[in-house]
Amino acid sequence: MTDPKNPLATPPWWNAAPAAQAWQQGLEQMQAFWSASLAPSAASAPAPPAADRRFAAGPWQRDPRFAQLSQGYLQFSALMRNALQAAPLDARSKGQWDFALRQVLDAMSPANCLATNPEAWQAALDSGGASLVEGARLLMADIAKGRVSMSDDQAFAVGENVATSPGSVVFENELMQLVQYAPTTTKVHRRPLVIVPPCINKFYILDLQPDNSLVAYAVAQGHTVFLVSWRNVGAEQGGLQWDDYVAQGVLQAIAVAQAISGADRVNTLGFCIGGTLLASALAVAAARGEQPAASLTLLTTMLDFSDTGELGLMVDEATVAQREASIGRGGLMKGRELATVFAALRANDLIWPYVVNGYLKGKAPPAFDLLYWNGDDTNLPGPMYCWYLRNTYLENKLREPGGTVQCGVPVDLSAIAAPAFVYASREDHIVPWQTAYTGTQLLGGDVRFVLGASGHIAGVINPPEKKKRNHWTGALAADAGAWLDQAESQDGSWWPAWSTWLATHAGPQVAARRTPGNASHPAIEPAPGRYVKTKAA
Repeated sequence: MTDPKNPLATPPWWNAAPAAQAWQQGLEQMQAFWSASLAPSAASAPAPPAADRRFAAGPWQRDPRFAQLSQGYLQFSALMRNALQAAPLDARSKGQWDFALRQVLDAMSPANCLATNPEAWQAALDSGGASLVEGARLLMADIAKGRVSMSDDQAFAVGENVATSPGSVVFENELMQLVQYAPTTTKVHRRPLVIVPPCINKFYILDLQPDNSLVAYAVAQGHTVFLVSWRNVGAEQGGLQWDDYVAQGVLQAIAVAQAISGADRVNTLGFCIGGTLLASALAVAAARGEQPAASLTLLTTMLDFSDTGELGLMVDEATVAQREASIGRGGLMKGRELATVFAALRANDLIWPYVVNGYLKGKAPPAFDLLYWNGDDTNLPGPMYCWYLRNTYLENKLREPGGTVQCGVPVDLSAIAAPAFVYASREDHIVPWQTAYTGTQLLGGDVRFVLGASGHIAGVINPPEKKKRNHWTGALAADAGAWLDQAESQDGSWWPAWSTWLATHAGPQVAARRTPGNASHPAIEPAPGRYVKTKAA
């Protein structure tokens, strides 16, 4: 078999000689471990293992038995990776096998097993076995949840200590609620800001805590902020299409914001797939002869899906066809399954540390708002998800003028006349920054590109007061590499640069209205609304 999705299959790059060598090394390391366990005084300390935080704690270094074991594991892993790199495979196949191999090697780590983890042994001895009892309790609790806990779920409640910016829901339909946030300044720009967050996550990553809320920051800069809160869909919404998200979601939100504010146009912001939806909606409006956006901000968004990183390696005709057959005409893409895929991309950050600390050492995960949000799964309608997979990741049609028909009209991203601010994160493992950069060449208006440090979330959520990281700015170039070569590094957050740019498109200052909504769209309930509080079934 040669299927990279089956880690137990015999890979086509397998060579008997390196395999035998690796097996011999493994036997030698295991023999040394158990020999030292039976006769510790005879053990000699090996060379220090390669730098790896899984084995950085004192017990791994002080005890030659575990130092030998960790070093053997690292050597075996390196040998297997080198064998794959030397294999005569095309880049895509090699990438698929690399992903599968990494899952196996990560799982094989001696740190993940009670019998071969000296830290877990020490915790058990120090606690008189209580850590093992607590670890078993945590394991059973996670089995009941169906996932590995990364944060104390009881420490947070949406609307109480996360997603607390004041505001009101001023519109709702079966797909979304529209939140209008209360002003914190006496005057606001005439044109409001409409935010379209990803529909695969809850919106409150943009309003996590008061000191790191992009929503609160925009409000404080004098913008009337409207935000789409996507519904965590259930079986009754399982037939919704991509076009529904464009029309009932994005275009409806823009229309309501215009009606309430009385503005000629609105500023718009889309994050991740929310940006893909937003650009699609504005292109649909353009095909209808409308230009409702005064500006377009895209955060870590793909419009050209020619290089989608490791996520793209999991998408091929067979997998998409299977999804279409199972949920393409109705059903749900469960948020838990999506979360598992994203976690697997960084298993040594998002899976195994919590297994080790929780189940082996008996340490409950601490309260961490970002990881609480990360575990708040969101379902997607099957037809919508399948359209997205086929037309973007698989066939990359969105970048082609007229390549997709959405809401009954051919879509051309170059027909969007609004000036655009395109942001990407340099270490993003979900939206490679070079891919985000290619989107600048598809839009019809003037485009500014900014590259931030860190990853998909930490790069975006970087308030100026924290004085963290840096970002790069520069004039557009022929490609991402040429742009970076001439870009200049700027200290701190990219938010102030965006705020300055946004103000030039937001219109004059007017007195802030203290009453949310209007006669046609009265306040329905306080922010953050009901939809964001619904847990995935």
